[in-house]
Amino acid sequence: MSVEEPNNPRSCQIANNQIQLSELATYEERAPGGNLANKAGMHSDSRALEVAVKLPMSERVDLKMKKLDSTKSMLIKSEQLLRIEDHDFAMRPGFGGSAIPVGIDVQVESIDSISEVNMDFTMTLYLRHYWQDDRLAFPSSSNKSRTFDARLVKKIWVPDVFFVHSKRSFIHDTTMENIMLRVYPDGNILYSVRITVTALCSMDFSSFPLDTQNCSLELESYAYNENDLMLYWKNGNDSLRTDEIVLSQFFVEDFQPSFGLAFYSSTGWYNRLYINFILRRHIFFFMLQTYFPTMLMVMLSWVSFWIDRRAVPARVSLGITTVLTMSTIITGVSASMPQVSYVKAVDIYLWASFLFVFLSVIEYAAVNYFTTVEEMKKLKKAKIPSFSAAQAMAFDGCFHDNDIDLASFPEVSSTPNTDRNSQSRNSTVSAPTEGTRLRRTHPLKHHLSFIMSNSYMIDSYSRVIFPMAYLLFNIIYWSLYA
Repeated sequence: MSVEEPNNPRSCQIANNQIQLSELATYEERAPGGNLANKAGMHSDSRALEVAVKLPMSERVDLKMKKLDSTKSMLIKSEQLLRIEDHDFAMRPGFGGSAIPVGIDVQVESIDSISEVNMDFTMTLYLRHYWQDDRLAFPSSSNKSRTFDARLVKKIWVPDVFFVHSKRSFIHDTTMENIMLRVYPDGNILYSVRITVTALCSMDFSSFPLDTQNCSLELESYAYNENDLMLYWKNGNDSLRTDEIVLSQFFVEDFQPSFGLAFYSSTGWYNRLYINFILRRHIFFFMLQTYFPTMLMVMLSWVSFWIDRRAVPARVSLGITTVLTMSTIITGVSASMPQVSYVKAVDIYLWASFLFVFLSVIEYAAVNYFTTVEEMKKLKKAKIPSFSAAQAMAFDGCFHDNDIDLASFPEVSSTPNTDRNSQSRNSTVSAPTEGTRLRRTHPLKHHLSFIMSNSYMIDSYSRVIFPMAYLLFNIIYWSLYA
């Protein structure tokens, strides 16, 4: 079938181009299927290539643009609108002139953890930067801003703010990187990022667990000193906002922004911003875990004062049990604390309580010793030849004084020694003759010898002295630290 050729050569060229475009489109539609393209063979490939070569340059560019994804084409339009390719964004805005002001505001989302052992805290926050870059200004009739994500951020200049004394930090990336860039027609820029940072907090545990800690998160430019970049709080004290923060061991008493300068010998002065916050520790947890068990162990050690002094197994086992329990409490508290070189408030309380428990064991050792000495003296004065020293010691653990029948033994008062003692006492009571010198008595020594000869009175005194001393210690301790 023949086709009549038009007389106008231009219309003929247009018709040929339309036929070539339709043939090329037919080839591109059939080629991705695989089967049709294979059937066409090498002849179709060479023909399509020949048709594509014959197309003018403008028509080939339009065809290529049609094949691009719409999102990518919008990104190219945005880059063209912001003239990103026309500027060197490796340089800061206004390079060579005055320092560029960069405003900062922060919204603290949460304080995730506070570690006393590592002396650090973990905080999640929204960090927002404000500055102006005339290179990104664009014409707009509606004066509306344009918002972009992290893909455009990598192509422009942004402030290099970092966290001083940070140990770890990362930008959240679920489901995409949590970065937002908003550009206004006049070149003003808002750059927001969501970050979790773990930073150092120098803590003082001298009053632990009745302590209050002052921590701070510090922001600073890494490369630009104060001659190139000026950091400042965007809205003064209102630049720092917080959500409701609830911690398990601390009350967050105050958040306060502040400003300062940092000097480095090799690079100069840098602007530094501070996020200061005060943490006051909950005491109730430590009251339940440390203080109350310690108090109970000390009180339990006093029970031995009411147990008979001859019940050796009962009093010794009670004393050893309280000592071991106190050792376990002290070890548990020390394991959860950093190894500091000074004494903490909890150490003072635990070791003072341990001393009270230890003294209760020593008290029974003294009572047992004086009781044994007293009974040995009685046995010697009674002149009992049939009892050896080992048999006499058996009385201490098995019998009470009223269980021993001493009716068959001679009276102590009828011995010659007692007669001489009574005579000497009578002689001292009589009035001194002229020229004799009076000897001063020692009431403390006499009182101690009286207690040693009556060892049961040590328990009686301990029932009052130990509780009163421990009560006085608690009054002084809580008045100083609480």
